Amino acid sequence: MNSIKRAKWLASLCLLPFALFFIIFQIAPLAWVAIHSLQAESGWGLANFSKVFESRFYRQAIQHSLEISFWSSVLGIVIAILGSYSLRKVDSRLRDFVNAFANMTSNFSGVPLAFAFIILLGFNGALTLLLKQAGIIEDFNLYSKTGLIILYTYFQIPLGVLLLYPAFDALREDWRESAALLGANAWQYWRHIGLPVLTPALLGTFVILLANALGAYATVYALTTGNFNVLPIRIAALVAGDISLDPNLASALAMILVGLMTLVTVVHQWLLKRSYHVTR
Repeated sequence: MNSIKRAKWLASLCLLPFALFFIIFQIAPLAWVAIHSLQAESGWGLANFSKVFESRFYRQAIQHSLEISFWSSVLGIVIAILGSYSLRKVDSRLRDFVNAFANMTSNFSGVPLAFAFIILLGFNGALTLLLKQAGIIEDFNLYSKTGLIILYTYFQIPLGVLLLYPAFDALREDWRESAALLGANAWQYWRHIGLPVLTPALLGTFVILLANALGAYATVYALTTGNFNVLPIRIAALVAGDISLDPNLASALAMILVGLMTLVTVVHQWLLKRSYHVTR
């Protein structure tokens, strides 16, 4: 009994550095932002939040962030599903190469990624000019919402592949064979077996991709030099004082961003519980 207690105390001591690190770099900054979001010139209250939601400019930033994050996450996870499933069927050498490449490109963001897309898909980008000469497109604006969705989707795909690839290990080949012997076609197999098994991984990956896109700053700033209206750009502008210095309003915007992610996480957990009861 004493050895069990000693092991628990030892585990707690080993956990202490992580707990301190988490409190100092996660909880404390979040608490600071939450407190300052309630401070305004008129005193304590919700004046900063009222200013945000009464301003068409800030509402547009929230809308743009949600639209770009949602569509880039949807496109990214669809392509990642197809890519992860295909990797299970190819030669092991090619599979290892693609996994290593995905691991590398998942960290390729910020200024280098923006510069690469400007060269390829800018107004005079190589790929843009080729597509125009071929008559496939008439015009394309990389610096618009559509361009940003394409840019975000690029760095969502490798992350999605890395997260979803291990999930396909849960699908056993004998399940497909058994379903085929019982007369099930491919759609019925995926509808009743494949997708229910993969649902937790799909929902979890989608939430991570959504959070990844909502918090992205360096790439969109490097591409548009801060001229496109999304939440991270607005928060940074208020903190840096490029136009006006208002860290309390920036804290309110940050708490709205935290609230959006909390809402997505709560919905994610609800869907997971629902899918668990359905599969049972």
